[in-house]
Amino acid sequence: MTYGFKKSKIIKSLSEYAQIAIGILLASIGLKAFLLPNRFLDGGVTGIALLISRLVDINISLLLVVLSIPFLIIGYFTVSRRIILKSIISIIGLALFIHFENFEIITEDKFLISIFGGLFLGAGIGIAIRNGSVLDGSEILGVFINDRFGISIGKVILLFNVILFTITAFVISKEIAMYSILTYIVTAKVTDMVIEGFEDFIGVSIVSKDYEKIKVAIIKELGAGMTIYKGKKGFVNKNENEELDIIHTIINRIDIKKMYRIISNIDDDAFIVEFDVNNVKGGVLRRYLDRKKGEKLANFLSQNPF
Repeated sequence: MTYGFKKSKIIKSLSEYAQIAIGILLASIGLKAFLLPNRFLDGGVTGIALLISRLVDINISLLLVVLSIPFLIIGYFTVSRRIILKSIISIIGLALFIHFENFEIITEDKFLISIFGGLFLGAGIGIAIRNGSVLDGSEILGVFINDRFGISIGKVILLFNVILFTITAFVISKEIAMYSILTYIVTAKVTDMVIEGFEDFIGVSIVSKDYEKIKVAIIKELGAGMTIYKGKKGFVNKNENEELDIIHTIINRIDIKKMYRIISNIDDDAFIVEFDVNNVKGGVLRRYLDRKKGEKLANFLSQNPF
């Protein structure tokens, strides 16, 4: 039983890393085959690296790694260690791909460069995020500021890029800045299509006979708040009227795979309902920066069930 569980966990991890590798490949195609040869920029850390490489003769791969370090340090105190580890591997992987790849220039049409460069880059970033990683540190900065000041992740990234493209317009040219904005818009939209919104929240209802263990695990490993409903099974055998707790929680989409993994490790037969959440106000969503409290609360709950 233990061997089967370990094997399943290894296969899931290998699948995630394989998909991240595909994301890195797509992002590097967008950069090397479209944006870099034609001197276009994107948003975020990638855009800063491209801008600096235009002004100073420094290798773009080295810039990507160096500029990502401050954001990864912020992420160390903001998101899970698992996401940071994957992100470090992903960023280094992207830098190596860009350094060693040599794609032929596909087109010199500026409009096509913006569209297809953004398309490949956005698909790569989206696939990476869906598998618990980031290729650009601006998303981590967005999570950090959102947690500290309550400003939405989308607004933080938008402000970050407005400043970047304004600098581009003055330092390089207005035309390059405008095409770069188009590239960023395409990248952002494609990324949203792949991951269905980085900052979107999703609702999950869980019905399981092991609800006590699942409650503790969600609080301890995700730091998410929850609402507990008292319920009874609607279909029973031998006229048994079994009572149980129904767990209702709201999490960020980036954590949905981890949520399923947590539940599956405890009860593979748990009944899970996933639904979109349009707006969230109040309550406890996720305490990115206060994990010790979450662990203490989880330990208390395991000793004192609801």
